[in-house]
Amino acid sequence: MTATPSSPPVRSRLSLSWLGVVPFLAFALLFLILPTMKIVVGSFQDNSGALTLANIGNLFQPSILSAYWISIRISLASALLGCFFGFLVAWAFILGGLPRWIRSPLLTFSGVASNFAGVPLAFAFLATFGRLGLVTLILRDWFGVNIYALGFNLLSFGGLTLTYLFFQIPLAILIMTPALDGMRREWREAASILGASGFQYWRIVALPILWPSLLGTFALLFANSFGAVATAYALTGSSLSIVPILLFAQIRGDVLQDPHLGYALAFGMIVITGIANGIYIWLRAHGERWIK
Repeated sequence: MTATPSSPPVRSRLSLSWLGVVPFLAFALLFLILPTMKIVVGSFQDNSGALTLANIGNLFQPSILSAYWISIRISLASALLGCFFGFLVAWAFILGGLPRWIRSPLLTFSGVASNFAGVPLAFAFLATFGRLGLVTLILRDWFGVNIYALGFNLLSFGGLTLTYLFFQIPLAILIMTPALDGMRREWREAASILGASGFQYWRIVALPILWPSLLGTFALLFANSFGAVATAYALTGSSLSIVPILLFAQIRGDVLQDPHLGYALAFGMIVITGIANGIYIWLRAHGERWIK
């Protein structure tokens, strides 16, 4: 009887295969897990390193609660508008009958724009909608419309929400595209055969299927907006008291410096964004059952 050659040990193959994810694991450990642990631990310590709940208690100061409320309102507004317009754009080029060639450049632009933030984005909006911005001057000199005299202010709640929409809408497009791609033509045909109108199809069939994806997109956009700091700080400075700017002032400022209160502020942001991301993951898993 001929002996069969022995196969190489499975354990060695598995151990070597893990080498491919070592850079990712190291990156996640150094720049995500360890900093998060430092923030969580620091929020429950005082300047001497002793455990305390004073930092968490200080979060209930009126000024800090107001900053959280403004951040939540901006995040809700930008997430709602971003989800709405992102859905309309994604529907237009997937199910709305637009030419197929539009899809590729639009998704490419969305991938770039969804990551365009910070100082470059703030400068772009100042150059466009600032008091001497291009659009502001065109509206004033050509059409006689002074948007600042009408109450618009880029360095305000509405201005920051408008700026956030630049990356919120493309992100919504990227998230909603797979969900709309998963809508099967047979569902629409079956509804038509049964006598359903277009409105009835969307109300009874399409929207209930897309609802988890829409809510998940909203939750992710909320978390994305709530954690944005560079754009808000570069655009408004300290003129708008939101949590990321208040956090920056506590950790890096010369007057309001209290690192452990800053850790507590960051801990509160982690809790809020963690809840939003958890809702997104759960709703996405629920929505993917229909796509499959």
